[in-house]
Amino acid sequence: MATISGLELAALLTVARLGADAYGAAVRRELSEIEGRDYSVGAVYTTLQRLENKGLLMSRASEPRSERGGRSRRYFALTRDGAAACRAARARHERMWTGVTLRGRTA
Repeated sequence: MATISGLELAALLTVARLGADAYGAAVRRELSEIEGRDYSVGAVYTTLQRLENKGLLMSRASEPRSERGGRSRRYFALTRDGAAACRAARARHERMWTGVTLRGRTA
């Protein structure tokens, strides 16, 4: 299975959350809101392309939008391998938290 970074996992989960509305700008907006930071357009599109190259996402172009000069949108969806990567990441994180109790110390 392909290894994925934190941003890649966040992008995969964002695509899953958005479902049929997962086009690039919407993914960027949702990801930035959830993560509490402004991701650049380039960072998000590069991540989405990398995930597609790994076989974890697939994309399709829509028809051009109806407004004058309207462009098509590129919509993303998880593949079976993408869903499996999300489940594996969740299981890995749950295993890492098993038995952990956090206690803060004062300096």
